Amino acid sequence: MWEKNTMFSICQTCLRGIYSCQRNSQNRRQNRACCWFSFLSFVSILALSWMYVCFIAFNDRDGVNWEAFKTLKKWVNWYMIVMVVSVVLATYCLLLLVFGLLHLAIREPLNLHWLHKVFLFLGLLTVTLGTAGFCIKWKDEWKTVYMSFQATAPFLQLGAVVALTLISWLVFQSYHRAKTAACKVFIMMTFLVVSAAVFLCPIAICSPCITNNLPPKPALVGHRGAPMMAPENTMMSFRKSMECDVVAFETDVQLSKDMKPFLMHDNGSSFLLRTTDVKDKFLGRDGDTNTNFTLQELQTLNAGEWFVRTDPFRSVSSLSKEEKMEANNQTVTSLSELLVMAKKHNVSLIFDLKNEKNSTGFHNSDSYYTTETIKKSGISPEKIWWLTPEYRNDVRKIAPGFKQVYHNEQDMNADGGSFLNMNYNSLSAHNISDLRKKNVSVNLWVVNERWLFSLLWCSGASSVTTNACHSLKNMSKPDWHLEPNIYMGIWISVDVISLLLMFGLFLWQRRRNHVFRRNINERSVPLLPH
Repeated sequence: MWEKNTMFSICQTCLRGIYSCQRNSQNRRQNRACCWFSFLSFVSILALSWMYVCFIAFNDRDGVNWEAFKTLKKWVNWYMIVMVVSVVLATYCLLLLVFGLLHLAIREPLNLHWLHKVFLFLGLLTVTLGTAGFCIKWKDEWKTVYMSFQATAPFLQLGAVVALTLISWLVFQSYHRAKTAACKVFIMMTFLVVSAAVFLCPIAICSPCITNNLPPKPALVGHRGAPMMAPENTMMSFRKSMECDVVAFETDVQLSKDMKPFLMHDNGSSFLLRTTDVKDKFLGRDGDTNTNFTLQELQTLNAGEWFVRTDPFRSVSSLSKEEKMEANNQTVTSLSELLVMAKKHNVSLIFDLKNEKNSTGFHNSDSYYTTETIKKSGISPEKIWWLTPEYRNDVRKIAPGFKQVYHNEQDMNADGGSFLNMNYNSLSAHNISDLRKKNVSVNLWVVNERWLFSLLWCSGASSVTTNACHSLKNMSKPDWHLEPNIYMGIWISVDVISLLLMFGLFLWQRRRNHVFRRNINERSVPLLPH
């Protein structure tokens, strides 16, 4: 018994030291302490939600890094820093919340130390600034967060049931300790309402991945090749994407000074700064545009060393020594080189013309010179997915065999087309399903994460443009797929088990509270005189 009491005392001291930074228990104003515990609970929920948002938005992390690069002219993986901060914040808040709950369980005063209070305010400020940044600079990402619930909601509900079961013993403890009937009614009614909402919310969950009829797996389109495994828009990158059995290469085309099409994503001034050694090769010309360089000059640049040095996707370590050497020696690729590869391996080609809006007429346009280059290559016309809307009719006249692809339904319907290429969060699962029933091909970009690919697979997308073809090619089924009967069985079983456990905890807490009160009453009885 002495050893048991000693261990309990040691645990009390440890918990008190972490939560209150005090060795001895001090009964301060408990109303204020409870307010701080409520604040801790609130910040913990916000931090956990913010971490969820960051993990979901990880699919589009390049957008954040790219915006930062345009401002700072230096490539840093800023989004990874945001991720680390969000994980540390959520972990800290949740651990502190657990210690607070343990304080309640062993009837310790909730005296939160002032340093924890400061950190909680900093955490709240971090989440607030992050949310404001999303709303101002990246508001479309909230569509992605909403989409994610279609995949994760069934499993989040199961997690919520487990969490509710775990904290129910504290709720029942508070119920039995309450001194007035009104307080008891309030505690129990609140808990019952929350429990009913959690237990029954699957009725309102609509997930395309809970189905008996799973559509075919979407085909893969290599976004700038395979940029996680090789420098983007280089021949090595496109060769790597062929190992993933992609049906098409996606790239970005610009014209050089001598009107030769070449591949490069960044455009405008400093378009070579991120992915080449232009600063070293052409001193003072790193701020020039595409019209200031001939194709011969462009192909003297190194377009791969940056990839090995900056490791933008944290994937360089997976490459062999020979592959790293090959990546280090990549150059700027011409469209003609890519067309030879696409023709040889029977792969389609889709591309953006980065500077087409600056053209003054069709025969002076990027569309014209690009189309002429494609025709000279001898590639089958139906292998070209023509995306650029400017001069579409002119291109159709000189190259009628190109497959016309559209950015939105309105333009597609007006032109009698049947191929859409859109951002993945522009269409709902219902929209995708309806379009597929009309025999419209739907390609969605850019899809890198397994959860998102799984959701679009269940929705019926024809193909997706991806940076992560090496990861998605190995998926044999969606990660989130469940047949309705199986999910219903899991849902009902978990709810029933949770209810039984809660009922058992309620009875145990009532018995424990009864014993505690009896001991208190026995101690309060005065000793009889001898």
